[in-house]
Amino acid sequence: MWKCAWGSGWMRQVRAAQSLTGYTVGTKNPSGKFHADFVLGFSFFSNKKQGRMGGTNLYWNKPIETMPRAQMAELQSARLVQQVRRVYRQVPFYREQMQKAGLLPEEIRSIDDIGKLPFITKQDMRDNYPYGLFAVPLAEIVRLHASSGTTGKHTVVGYTNRDLGIWSEVMARTLTAAGATKQSLIQVAYGYGLFTGGLGVHYGAEAIGASVIPASSGNTQRQIMLMKDFGTTMLACTPSYALFIAETMKEMGIQPGEMALKAGVFGAEPWSQKMRLEIEKALGIKAYDIYGLSEIIGPGVACECSCQNGLHVSEDHFYPEIIDPTTGKTLPYGEKGELVLTTLTKEGMPMLRYRTRDLSVLTAEPCECGRTLVRMSKVLGRSDDMLIIRGVNVFPSQVESVLLGLGETSPHYQLIVDRVDNLDHLTVLVEMTENMFSDEIRRLEVLEHKIEAELASALSVSAKVRLVGPKTIERSEGKAKRVIDKRNI
Repeated sequence: MWKCAWGSGWMRQVRAAQSLTGYTVGTKNPSGKFHADFVLGFSFFSNKKQGRMGGTNLYWNKPIETMPRAQMAELQSARLVQQVRRVYRQVPFYREQMQKAGLLPEEIRSIDDIGKLPFITKQDMRDNYPYGLFAVPLAEIVRLHASSGTTGKHTVVGYTNRDLGIWSEVMARTLTAAGATKQSLIQVAYGYGLFTGGLGVHYGAEAIGASVIPASSGNTQRQIMLMKDFGTTMLACTPSYALFIAETMKEMGIQPGEMALKAGVFGAEPWSQKMRLEIEKALGIKAYDIYGLSEIIGPGVACECSCQNGLHVSEDHFYPEIIDPTTGKTLPYGEKGELVLTTLTKEGMPMLRYRTRDLSVLTAEPCECGRTLVRMSKVLGRSDDMLIIRGVNVFPSQVESVLLGLGETSPHYQLIVDRVDNLDHLTVLVEMTENMFSDEIRRLEVLEHKIEAELASALSVSAKVRLVGPKTIERSEGKAKRVIDKRNI
């Protein structure tokens, strides 16, 4: 029983959770075994230096983060059963998908049955835009976020108050794993707004009682002034922006030793081990990788600890699977494939078996830090053609839609992504028609600027457009090679 595993103070802490959240404690799972399902997993446990490795590795919610695998499976089972029954009842899309598969909610009895459920994709989100996947009335949604999509329409996510509580909890775990405490000063240089990064980190930092500096993105010299004057100890932003900050510091004649910075949590775009080492050297900090996506919750799905040997997934809230991207078959631990995530506790917009298109590897071996949570590797690529540029999702099909809409060029194009001065830059090559090739240079320059403006509006990220001669873009078996990524990620 969990009580035995967690000690005599466990039940008092769970009762406290019950009184604050309104969730029932001491229910039974489908197998009839007693469990305490505090759905939010809020940290009603003292934030002390409880980790190993000389006390430098912190836990925010030690009972969850170090829970034995069998007990975690029991918790996941209870939450999955509850979630499936709820979405079948309240979300027409899920009910229709399960009926098509000949599946009744009663057939999902444990986490081992999750493979029976159909997948959900980003296309399903587009098809149900904006609120078709919500499991609660709009009146219960207290926050809306969105990310860019392929058609100019955003993919929308909604949060209830409890969802925001879950988000704060998992981000508190993330920041604590990176060494944050109540005494930390955390500067949030992710963007605030529809993008989930800024507010996600913000509320996680407040949950642990740290001082938050909501700087948002941009205005780099001011960022540096704030870090120096306020005594910022932890930086949260994209990895490429962290390096840009370091370069700007150098130009301003400011040395890392003049700052109080100790660590940074970086995500929202792919980055390599080489880039990690560059950041750590340039800023004199320890750089931690974090993973999240708006469709699931935002940042906080998984995070590194001080061991930096994979990212710990908050699997009490987000159940991870690895599948073969072609067949959809579930793959065992240790094999590379596409990451699939299920939200076990999310109320506003639950996601059952969401195909992230991110390629990764899972391991269930306990970490040296003492955490027993499943770990995912750094994202190893994509199973689709989506690019992440400065934290923004960019699809080649968006470019195609703009070009076809203008109708002034050939439909052949190519996206070239490079990292210049540690920032991502997007160049779009667009083929001219034979008739255009003889046009005066001034007219072609005007057209380039026109396409750039249209792309900036459609992509939410700037791109440099270059018109090139007819049939100069490489074809392969009649199909253009749409993307060249030179970032060496």
